[in-house]
Amino acid sequence: MNATRTTPPRPFDVIALFPQLAPLARTATRLHPRPGAPTVHDSSVGGPLLWPADEPWPYCDEPHDSRASLRIHSPDDVRLLRRDRAAAAERLRRDPQAPEWTPEERETWERIKAGRPWFDGPIPLLPVAQLYARDVPFLRPPDADLLQVLWCPFDHEMAHPKTALFWRSSATVIDVLEAPPEPPIVQHGCYLPEPCLFSPEQVTEYPHPSELDKELRDQLDDESRWETIDSARYSAYADDPGELYLCNLSTAPGWKTGGWTRWSPTDPIPRPCPECGTEQVPLLTIASWEWDGGSETWIPEEERTASSPPPLGTRDCNFTEIDITGGNNLQLHACPASPDHPHIELLQ
Repeated sequence: MNATRTTPPRPFDVIALFPQLAPLARTATRLHPRPGAPTVHDSSVGGPLLWPADEPWPYCDEPHDSRASLRIHSPDDVRLLRRDRAAAAERLRRDPQAPEWTPEERETWERIKAGRPWFDGPIPLLPVAQLYARDVPFLRPPDADLLQVLWCPFDHEMAHPKTALFWRSSATVIDVLEAPPEPPIVQHGCYLPEPCLFSPEQVTEYPHPSELDKELRDQLDDESRWETIDSARYSAYADDPGELYLCNLSTAPGWKTGGWTRWSPTDPIPRPCPECGTEQVPLLTIASWEWDGGSETWIPEEERTASSPPPLGTRDCNFTEIDITGGNNLQLHACPASPDHPHIELLQ
């Protein structure tokens, strides 16, 4: 696990203002992924998986669009570009007058930007996340303590990677696959996760405003209901108090398990299980950003006071380097009746 990350207390006691929300509280686990060097025994993003040596590695056999990206790169190309970008950022941090690119870095960039030839065949899936139940409580089959999430690094239906879930008992994995196959090419570099370790933290969430009944939504938009809170904090939301609830008091941003669904840009839709029709619930949120300009109250305490810059190679608060269709979340929902039933992917 990474160092501890602590979400600040919410700016206001929302239950004191709106007691009707109390029975709607749910626990979510913020994962706080940060760059690290995970092993097969760690919960991680983009790290090696505890995959049995005698179990075939999964492939995507569906067709892929060769015109979906102007240039195609290999996973190693992406890693090399990230390394050079991190080196350049560190060089400029130490000496603002240093060259933006060294001749070697420029040569590498010129070679890589030409792209790779198209590969027309089955694509090995990429590890996205591995979650041990000892670190992260989540919905799981009775005999499983490990969830592994992989995806095909190409757009599929709804223009995002297609995910696959694997549940297993870690105790049954004796011989681990040491060198899993990698895709020869990826559609976008942002579909290759940067290896990260987690710092799990449980928080309380409440529903997105659009999942509340009309009476409660009207109360959230009623300025008089917010008169008792700190006017300095409230002033930025005076014209739209419902936005204050949405950004600061309902659902946490970033990678998480459980909790409530973050809806945007669409309104809530039914999520029936394809197998049995039971309404599915949030399992894992794969996020493009840990926070944004509207959710800064969720920034961990440790990163509010840190004097050092963000980890090298990261883009602001995108520590995993994943970007889903320009900053969206890919939310995986599972069936509470049986996690073995097919999951639902929700792009929001």
